[in-house]
Amino acid sequence: MKDKIKQLKELSKIIADHKSNGQKVVHCHGVFDLLHIGHIKHFEEAKTFGDVLVVSITPDEFVNKGPGRPVFTTSLRLEALAALQSVDYVVANNLPSAEEIIKSLKPDIYLKGPDYKDHLKDITGKINDEEASVKSIGGEIQYTEDITFSSSSLLNKYGGLYSQDQEAFIRSIAKNNSFDSINQKIDSLKNLKVLIVGETIIDEYVFCETLGKSGKEPVLVL
Repeated sequence: MKDKIKQLKELSKIIADHKSNGQKVVHCHGVFDLLHIGHIKHFEEAKTFGDVLVVSITPDEFVNKGPGRPVFTTSLRLEALAALQSVDYVVANNLPSAEEIIKSLKPDIYLKGPDYKDHLKDITGKINDEEASVKSIGGEIQYTEDITFSSSSLLNKYGGLYSQDQEAFIRSIAKNNSFDSINQKIDSLKNLKVLIVGETIIDEYVFCETLGKSGKEPVLVL
């Protein structure tokens, strides 16, 4: 299983060898924090597009999906993906986005889920940059057709990251507002002049070891 986990420089050479032997290389990229049935079906379908399936992931330091994310570290996510029979190689990207790793691996097909088919629905706008990178190396972008699930939604719902009150508040916002409406409300504030009244509090910590408890008072002796 761990033989599938590669460094980018090594994997680029391996992929070049596969392509020189006439094999078609398929590349998938994502965070894949909570591996679920949607991912498994995505990779199984991805493998049908070619001969070799490569999966790259966003490392911990570049995952920007909220507090406590990713739940699983880079190494654990790599191991989980390597355990899948449909996946031939896995690699951690060393940059926050996929454009450069696409250019390094030079896949024949860069594969995304059906939720990315309409580029306008990608709130990050990265899918257009990724498509440009794929075309620059002579590849093509394709999309799977199977069911999809959101790792973020599953973790938010079942991961216990928030209290019940917080979860209820988040659900009420999601129910009554779309992303566009929230974005518009935030944009409407950009011309306001905001005055923040307060003071900066800097806490200084001194770390030490205790000698014991005072005999007369319930305090620690340092």
